[in-house]
Amino acid sequence: MRSKAFFVNGGAGRVISSIPAFEKYAESHDDFVIVCEGGTDFFKGHPTLDGKVYDNWHKNLFQTELKDRDIVSTEPYRVWEYYNQKCSLAQAYDIQINELDEPRELPVPRVELAKMEAIQGFNAVEEVKKGTGKDKVLVVQPFGRSVEQIGDDFIADITSRSFPLNAIVEIINELKKDYGVIIMSEIHFPLEENEEKAKIKVARPQIQDMRLWGGIINAADHFLGCDSMGQHLARAFGKTATVVTGSTFPINISYPDCKDFDIIDVGEGRRQYSPIRLTTDERVDRYNDQSMELDKDQIRSILTSVRKRMGKSTAYTNYNKSSAPKSSNDCCAPNMGMGGGAAGDASGVPKGTTRPQLKPSSSKGFMADVKNASQKKVEGQVQDILKNLK
Repeated sequence: MRSKAFFVNGGAGRVISSIPAFEKYAESHDDFVIVCEGGTDFFKGHPTLDGKVYDNWHKNLFQTELKDRDIVSTEPYRVWEYYNQKCSLAQAYDIQINELDEPRELPVPRVELAKMEAIQGFNAVEEVKKGTGKDKVLVVQPFGRSVEQIGDDFIADITSRSFPLNAIVEIINELKKDYGVIIMSEIHFPLEENEEKAKIKVARPQIQDMRLWGGIINAADHFLGCDSMGQHLARAFGKTATVVTGSTFPINISYPDCKDFDIIDVGEGRRQYSPIRLTTDERVDRYNDQSMELDKDQIRSILTSVRKRMGKSTAYTNYNKSSAPKSSNDCCAPNMGMGGGAAGDASGVPKGTTRPQLKPSSSKGFMADVKNASQKKVEGQVQDILKNLK
């Protein structure tokens, strides 16, 4: 029997969701390859899959890896259990790849961060804490992949998977009063008039590296998003999340049975399944057009979920007045786009405050140290790691 070459296409959320199925396949098959048409980013560093993954532009890929294998084009949206709301995206991949008759429980997607990616994510979150003066940070991903900026005045998602602009502006403006906020979006949208002069700022980093976003989500305290990549990264790193769904069904695209996730399903009762990658049905998109619109009660539910998960925020105190601000080109501290001041600006530092100079105290491994780092011990840990990397 010939071995197989699996093709995976689509966005990062689909790629991440495919990982558990391929892990299961690898338990009983050694000779196979995976071709990622959208990029191999989230397979990098995986202990069993990294060596089997190729970009579709890899030199001589057909001659060396494909010619003697059967080709399997994975498409979870064409699995019966998926389009009948009987399984998740990850389970649909599992049914197709492992040729199952029904869905089964799967492990959490495994995404491995390298040391420098974890450090960059941690330092990015620390910069936002310094810039806002708040010790807890929220990552907000307001838009899905199908959102478009139309002219200067409109941002719209024809598939109704993204937050409506007026609602997400209201939500962010409420939450930034209590927490540092990082907006995960390539599209810039105003939160208020004369935002550069706003008393409370948010971070708008223009980061193209999806793995760096993984490091930021891993280091942040909570994630708020919609049907898009960020929630899958939050699940992979064991973070808490508030996910708002509209035209898509939670069982398909999110993790409704996960205790760390709050699903706010605003589309329930006012949507039909959209047969994406099966047919192009304008009627369904029209039917679902208002399924992501939020009323005051739904906005209140979202705010309540975030505040309950994050708890009360206190003032950030881990400043070091004597240290020079980091340059925007610093490889370990990406520019977080706080606006009004240089990266790493420590405006609002209480007088006489200095950064604790403590040494590492954990022996549980690098990622455990980053995950559990507190304000009192983290600087010693990061500095020690950086010295060892030189």
